[in-house]
Amino acid sequence: MKNLSIILLLLLCSTKINSQSLAINNETENVKLKSGTFNFQLNEKKNAGLAIAYSFLLPGMGELYADGYDSGIYFTVADGVFWGALAGLNIYGNWQQDNYKSFAQSNGGISNSGKDEDYYANISSYISIYEFNRGKELNREFDQVYDVKTHFWNWETNNERRKYREMWSSSENAYNSIRFAVGALVLNRIVSAINAVRLVNKYNKGLEENLSWNISVGLVTDPNLPSGISLSFVKTF
Repeated sequence: MKNLSIILLLLLCSTKINSQSLAINNETENVKLKSGTFNFQLNEKKNAGLAIAYSFLLPGMGELYADGYDSGIYFTVADGVFWGALAGLNIYGNWQQDNYKSFAQSNGGISNSGKDEDYYANISSYISIYEFNRGKELNREFDQVYDVKTHFWNWETNNERRKYREMWSSSENAYNSIRFAVGALVLNRIVSAINAVRLVNKYNKGLEENLSWNISVGLVTDPNLPSGISLSFVKTF
């Protein structure tokens, strides 16, 4: 009878232990089912084509995109200077053009209606239309002879003509300099784009040489423990 009681007691303990083990396994399965993982990829590579586009849009922005604006700022400043020079030259050229046209009308007796650039250049070199036409006729360039009725001019003195020529030359020089400002704007963009591509390649090469980290975030729920968040860091070469 005593032996039978011991056997029954052992069977009861074994059943309880198996029940607890099954419950623990179920709880572990619940933890796995309730957990989630979220992956984040860091340090993406830069695109050289995008850096070029930014540099052509505004010099220095390609360098900013490539994390190298310490050199790109000079291209941005230079672009502002070139735009300012272009605007200033255009304003000055227009101002001097208005001046020499007004001066020629008042002192040379010209009419500004329907006149081209060659006409304003010619009246700066000849004291009158008659002198100009005689030269063309002697050279048998009859197609370049002006009509006295429509293209008349006559400077009273050479000093007036020279004063006009100074204003005309100033205007022409300003307009001619605009081309250099435009060329500088284009060149600044090209050099900035080349520098931006260099910085992008340097940036991407640095990513390849350094460790890249993947961060995994997991939400853990356990009935026997407080809920928590698990973090794991995976490094790749």
